[in-house]
Amino acid sequence: MHSSTERFGAAKDKARGAVPRHVAIVMDGNGRWASKRFMPRFVGHKQGVDALVRTVRACADRGIDYLTVFAFSSENWKRPQEEVSGLMGLVLVAVSKYLGKLANEGVRIRIVGDRGAVSDKVREAWDEAERRTVLNRRITLSVAFNYGGRWDMVQACRAAIEAGVPAAELTEERLAEFLALSHAPDPDLFIRTGGEVRISNFLLWQAAYSELHFTDCLWPDFDEVELDAALATFAARDRRFGAIKTEVAPVVTAAAAVQPAA
Repeated sequence: MHSSTERFGAAKDKARGAVPRHVAIVMDGNGRWASKRFMPRFVGHKQGVDALVRTVRACADRGIDYLTVFAFSSENWKRPQEEVSGLMGLVLVAVSKYLGKLANEGVRIRIVGDRGAVSDKVREAWDEAERRTVLNRRITLSVAFNYGGRWDMVQACRAAIEAGVPAAELTEERLAEFLALSHAPDPDLFIRTGGEVRISNFLLWQAAYSELHFTDCLWPDFDEVELDAALATFAARDRRFGAIKTEVAPVVTAAAAVQPAA
């Protein structure tokens, strides 16, 4: 597990280079992509899976160690039942279509979120994906499914209490061990597609010092060009992690200040 000190330090070390160690993405715009083409929303979600696989490969090629994506939020259950059912079925299709290929390419898959509300078949598919990729180290893909940032903090507090952690010992570092993404450093770069400029309850704790990048690109159209544009904005930023950057003024002594006129 990563303590918050280790996670924070790792983020700073990686930020010194041009490539972030951990990228988080809110994959927004599948439904609108389909609607613009007069297609059912489900078609947009299927295209979104293809975009995810492209992005995993592109991130791995660029030396990014961790990619975390928001696939299904805890609020998405409010969508029409037909769409929700289609998304659950798409999980099974995606695992069947892509798991073997990603496993052979060194991708480790982790599922983060509340597994209690999904079917046994979906849980079994997740278990298979995690089991088959457990030894892979090229890149870790964490898929946030039935996840919410507030839920994550509440479940972490409950887990810490159940583990018997005394209140006086519940530091940021200790609580971070119980968060759903405890296996990864905090994200350096947070991307949201689809034109919205909010984080929508995604990684509220972990994104405290993430650089934010918003793009109008709808998720099914996200490609290497869009990824490289986000990476370029990240590389150009001065990450200070809450510290104030001050210019050092020259020191003027009292004697120098009262030099006689020439």
